[in-house]
Amino acid sequence: MYSTGKMKIVRLIRHGESAANAGAATLDHATIPLTDKGRDQAARVARSISKAPGLIVASPFSRAQATADATSSMFPNVTCETWPIEEFTYLAPANCVNTTVAQRKAWVDLYWAKADPSHVDGEGAESFLAFIERARSFLDRLALHPAEDILVFSHGQFLNAVAWLIECEPRMIDGQAMTDWREFEIANHIQNGWGLELVLNAEKPSCTARRAFV
Repeated sequence: MYSTGKMKIVRLIRHGESAANAGAATLDHATIPLTDKGRDQAARVARSISKAPGLIVASPFSRAQATADATSSMFPNVTCETWPIEEFTYLAPANCVNTTVAQRKAWVDLYWAKADPSHVDGEGAESFLAFIERARSFLDRLALHPAEDILVFSHGQFLNAVAWLIECEPRMIDGQAMTDWREFEIANHIQNGWGLELVLNAEKPSCTARRAFV
């Protein structure tokens, strides 16, 4: 399902620290900027890449784009593409304007307590089913791409959705699967500037342990 025959290495990296990660109130989930620390993390990620990859991919969200830019500027001849690998937006964005992560905690807890994978919180929000389908589509797109060394700049929850699909191989995305993924995500939290590596081959995709790129 996830491979066309050749082995390829895909390094998935979470963006640098964002204003929201640092506890600030934010206006729009898609345009949250990096902090000074996040920009430093992005620069350190770039310095950790020893040779040009075959492709650089980034989420459309500002914080992932800015993190990817630090690396792409070092490899100007490498193709950079924006794929729909943005973070999971499960709370209605209009309700979250000028709120912090701490202020949204009760809404977050309520959302996960429902364990309804088809629930959409409001305009601009995404269901858990749609989120997981995006992760599946991402894996399929990776498998079909001719590049064999790919760098991906995305978000913690999205990266853990990819890892969960590979490591846990869920058969059905129901309420129990949703609860299982939430527990998996909390237990395997990916820090800013950290990530994981995927090996896609003809037999079975594999996912390495989380590690630091900064």
